[in-house]
Amino acid sequence: MDDTPAVPRQLSGARLLDTAVSYVQERHWEVLPGTWLEMSAGGAPRCSCASAACPAPGARPTSADWATRATRASGNGSEVRRMWTGRSRSSVLLPTGRTFDVPEVPESAGFHALARIERLEVRLGPVISTPTHRMAFFVLPGACAKVPRLLGALGRPPDALHLTGRGEGDWVAAPPTRMGTGGCTQWAGRPTAAHRWLPDVGEVLSPLACGREAAETRAVR
Repeated sequence: MDDTPAVPRQLSGARLLDTAVSYVQERHWEVLPGTWLEMSAGGAPRCSCASAACPAPGARPTSADWATRATRASGNGSEVRRMWTGRSRSSVLLPTGRTFDVPEVPESAGFHALARIERLEVRLGPVISTPTHRMAFFVLPGACAKVPRLLGALGRPPDALHLTGRGEGDWVAAPPTRMGTGGCTQWAGRPTAAHRWLPDVGEVLSPLACGREAAETRAVR
């Protein structure tokens, strides 16, 4: 029996492009075409970057100078379509540290935090759920520099939440980008008109800390 994992069905290039255009026109986010999944000569799935050790198969920038190639937040649909010309299967990446920062946490803590945020009626920005079981919360830029101090104020060490701060020089894979063979990124909290104004990281960090505690408590029961 062949145990070689199959490449998941590729998303429509038109769907990816249309989504990228909508992020620029409707959300005023910067976008960047990234890599995609393809089949190697041996029939195994691999990233289009061709690296066997690719850390983000099918969902990473295609060049080291990617930060200078992203659209402007004030860009338009024509600019996005030019960027996707000849690379219709490209993933949709969102540079961080410009329009927003993204604290990323394990999904167990993320889902608990979402429930707590809803109960507290805290203003929330868009939230991405990834096939790698992580959740990414959109907050105002500059968050990464604040996180260590804010965690200290909560009595938490820097690594307490298993939090990865994505700010200047980083990116997130936007829905519906496919990451590896695990599936697509999805919106756990969709971008809406209500999310036009993003929260400060301090507004979501306490619920995330409580969510981590709840996840740990549940795990030991």
